[in-house]
Amino acid sequence: MKRGVDLLLATIALVILAVPLLAIALLVRLTSPGPALYWSDRVGKNNALFKMPKFRSMRVGTPAVATHLLEDPARHLTPIGSFLRTTSLDELPQLWSVLVGDMSFVGPRPALFNQDDLIVLRTERGVHRLVPGVTGWAQINGRDELPIPEKVELDAEYLRRRSFRFDLAILWLTLVRVSHRDGVSH
Repeated sequence: MKRGVDLLLATIALVILAVPLLAIALLVRLTSPGPALYWSDRVGKNNALFKMPKFRSMRVGTPAVATHLLEDPARHLTPIGSFLRTTSLDELPQLWSVLVGDMSFVGPRPALFNQDDLIVLRTERGVHRLVPGVTGWAQINGRDELPIPEKVELDAEYLRRRSFRFDLAILWLTLVRVSHRDGVSH
């Protein structure tokens, strides 16, 4: 049932957001050299790698590491990068990943391919068996601010509690957090 809901919501969202998606892509292209989309290598279900699209908020050539590991993250942002990140508009292309089945609307956020500590802890807790999400329980409980062990604990709690009702609650709380721009550090 979850996959069917994901397909339905992703299709509706892509139709409704087609014009805004094109406008954002154009703004990214006009404000900095390089492609509008950044395809990030991410860890999906059962630790399989997949390519996840985001609107490019960092300059071309920025190291492929978690933002908090950059010496000066603000230096790497494009002119509209901070706005895209704080509003979470950079995440909208992930609707494609939901549509093709690499992601779900709700699940643990997909780790970067080189976040070995996060991948190991999630595997130990069985979280790796879940399809990653555009948003998740850890995401709404701290986003960029959480240390990795706390993220994994929240991901494991999601694994134990997952249900259609819990997913709806997470989606609602995500909308609230994003509208208040809570938990975004870069």
